[in-house]
Amino acid sequence: MATMLIPRVALGAASVACTSVSSSVSTSSSSVEVRQSGAVSGSWLCRRSHCGLSSAQCLSQSKLFSAAAPVSGRQPRQHAVICMVLPTANPIKEGQGTGPQGHPAWSARAIKSFSMAELEARKLKYPNTGTEALLMGILTEGTSQAAKFLRNSGVSLFGVREEVVKLLGKADMYFFSPEHPPLTDQAQKALDWAIEESKRIGAKGEVTTTCMLLGIWAQKGSAGQKVLEALGFDDKKVEEIREFAANSAYD
Repeated sequence: MATMLIPRVALGAASVACTSVSSSVSTSSSSVEVRQSGAVSGSWLCRRSHCGLSSAQCLSQSKLFSAAAPVSGRQPRQHAVICMVLPTANPIKEGQGTGPQGHPAWSARAIKSFSMAELEARKLKYPNTGTEALLMGILTEGTSQAAKFLRNSGVSLFGVREEVVKLLGKADMYFFSPEHPPLTDQAQKALDWAIEESKRIGAKGEVTTTCMLLGIWAQKGSAGQKVLEALGFDDKKVEEIREFAANSAYD
């Protein structure tokens, strides 16, 4: 079950309110329930420091999802917050992109995959969201063409998690990850590569999870690339999925 907050900006007021709507929306195999949230102070700052938008801009131009994910044991349920603008180290000029504020437009599945990546990093109690977390995020989302291609290639979520723990080890059981584990340099480069890859292959429309996967593979020596390689992913498969991405706008 997930919670979607639909923002409304009050004109002439120094506050932003989230309005409740008594309906439900179906996204993939999970339902999204819309609930009411109280007013948000005008001095509130976007918790996603890499978002690049002010609080009002972030709420007015993005749909914020709070996707609940159960965690085993007695730990409380963890939530993944989804923002329509993903971080980039190479901001483009206003109006050049098709997303909010002229940013590159990411597909809904890519956005959800990024949110799931943060959640996977938190579940493993890692301090950062790395390329390995981006990879797990794609597989956790599970419905994109990239996720299906990975599974058909023998790369499963459980296999990736096992390889990640082998490579990076287990975190201290008393350590708690921040709500939004910051991106590692390689993970940020993977997202930027995805944007450029979308342009190179001539993909029309949004930046997809396929481009995100290609960005992960491009970061040689990163944890995500090493895990893929350990599970049998190679350059031949990369060319297959790149060709698919060039000929299809469907994510």
